[in-house]
Amino acid sequence: MDSSSYPEGRNFRLDFLRPFDRNPGIRMLLHLHSGLRYLVLLAGLAVIAYALRGVAAKRPHDKTMKHLAITFRSLMDVTLFSGVVMVTVGYDFKANAGMHVVLMVLATVVSHVVPAVMRKRKQEERTLLPYAVATAAALALVIVGTLSLGPATVG
Repeated sequence: MDSSSYPEGRNFRLDFLRPFDRNPGIRMLLHLHSGLRYLVLLAGLAVIAYALRGVAAKRPHDKTMKHLAITFRSLMDVTLFSGVVMVTVGYDFKANAGMHVVLMVLATVVSHVVPAVMRKRKQEERTLLPYAVATAAALALVIVGTLSLGPATVG
């Protein structure tokens, strides 16, 4: 590839600076990032269902709730990290990416709040309802953030 195909005639030899459609690595990262949202949605719905079922049955906080929350939080972290990598390697967003980034960072922060607070409480003071509320809020932010990119990203 000659230097005229790069911006301002510079001769870069780094693959990630090539255009998106010619770089399978960035394309793979985009598919990973886009596909993770379904795992985030599934894990979030599992947290909400388990927490609401526990509240209805008046069950105490247990290890299953803790593990579901860790799974959801970890998937949010991996999704955010893959998005940061996409921005860093120069993926060219065709839509309003600023709103998407802000909403995804807020969703990830929300996914961390309740587990962090519950960790500091004594076992008998821990409840399940905050998990359902925080996870629903995080999922709402994820949905709005995904929709902010436009209709081509939904599907």
